[in-house]
Amino acid sequence: MKSSIQLTIAGITGGLTVFALTYFLNFDKATISDSKKVIVEQKSSELEDEFAISSKLVNQNFTSTSSNPSDFTLAAEKTVNAVVHIQSEYESEYNSDPLLDFFWGPNGSRGYRPQIATGSGVIISKDGYIITNNHVIEEANKMKITLNDGRELTAQLVGADKGTDLALLKVDEQNLPYTEFGNSDNIDIGDWVLAVGNPFNLTSTVTAGIVSAKARSINILRGDVSNNVFPLESFIQTDAAVNPGNSGGALVSPDGLLVGINTAIASNTGSYSGYSFAIPSNLALKIVNDLKKYGTVQRAFIGVIIKDIDQELVNELNLPNTNGVYVSNLSEDGAAKDAGIIAGDIILKVDNKEVNNVPELQEQIGRFRPGDKVNIIIKRNNETLLKEIILRNQNGNTKLLDKIEVTKTNSIYGASFKELSYKEKIDLKINHGVKIQSLNSGKLKNAGLKSGFIITHIDKEPVKTVIELVKLLKNKEGGILIEGVYTNGVKGYFGFGL
Repeated sequence: MKSSIQLTIAGITGGLTVFALTYFLNFDKATISDSKKVIVEQKSSELEDEFAISSKLVNQNFTSTSSNPSDFTLAAEKTVNAVVHIQSEYESEYNSDPLLDFFWGPNGSRGYRPQIATGSGVIISKDGYIITNNHVIEEANKMKITLNDGRELTAQLVGADKGTDLALLKVDEQNLPYTEFGNSDNIDIGDWVLAVGNPFNLTSTVTAGIVSAKARSINILRGDVSNNVFPLESFIQTDAAVNPGNSGGALVSPDGLLVGINTAIASNTGSYSGYSFAIPSNLALKIVNDLKKYGTVQRAFIGVIIKDIDQELVNELNLPNTNGVYVSNLSEDGAAKDAGIIAGDIILKVDNKEVNNVPELQEQIGRFRPGDKVNIIIKRNNETLLKEIILRNQNGNTKLLDKIEVTKTNSIYGASFKELSYKEKIDLKINHGVKIQSLNSGKLKNAGLKSGFIITHIDKEPVKTVIELVKLLKNKEGGILIEGVYTNGVKGYFGFGL
């Protein structure tokens, strides 16, 4: 978890006191020292996945098997060795010094410095798969895992998702202690939970608290809008003490089953002061299964524009209560419209799971993939209806993404690219360009280009899309001139031979 970074969240309904949210995201890495409806039936696609919900909590309520419900020794014993310390190394860009530039030329003193960020992770299989937060390892070129017994291992990134702030790592080791997934749907407000992580770079530490709320949206995830990856927040809120270093650590039941991934805290100081937030294990389970199986997250969409039902909407529409989520509009090519859902409907359940706010609905849909069928219970006027919906991807069809094909299309010479968002173009005062998303060994890296550099021209030809950039590079022969800008607006020029 990465310290010294504070966000502000204001205006909680009812005029609650404004407080700062310290969320250990990668906003300025140079300053970071760390960072009871039960699921009985699983979709066929889930049955093929390796990671699964432990059978211990699938068909029973969320209660400890201990005779003393406040005895957490079993949970601590089962979990502490499955939680690891993560140290990630990345390069941080620093700006030119005008005085040094006088001697070395324009931007001569500009460069990159190695930086270290730390956090926690949870081993979820005996063969070395580890789940953590994306912001713990984002942009890292090296990752070192330290086990609770002191062993150090090198980790490789399997995949990451900015929309949920989750990442899946792999170490080359067998017979590791690991934590099983519990069913986060089974936890209720007031249930005991434990947070296990590496606060302040200490070895695995256990704290206890209760579930304070569920399906919290605190508007702190960034997503990746330029690649149509939108934030999905439906946090479990607890009062278990979580501090810098806990990011990516485990939130577990009294039986030691994983029910959440600790991600953020509410704080005025940068340290714990009352509340912490965790990603539900059921959502995390789907994300890591996607990352392992496909290399990318398979996002499903229902095709509705929704909003919470508050007292104002109740009065306006003369509704009997605030139950459900209101459908204000639909996508023209969306699954919901084809299934017969109309504007004004109220969504009450998704596969028999009640949804009473937008985060709950988004979390439930987020557990599925394009092509999955879900049963939606809606209320229309005074009538309750059942609608079967076949979920779709962002392109309006049921096709799953092929990570290999996407990578081939968007990569060349060891680099992968992504198109700029509207905001990035405005901030940099440019009309077009393509950003280097990742950079491995190859001609572009050898020429001096860095991850994050924005290519605007190839041999004076403007570059507007990733496909256009890759095509230009593939068709070039001999020498080539690349022009562009850094994220701070400084221009850059690179020449090399093909």
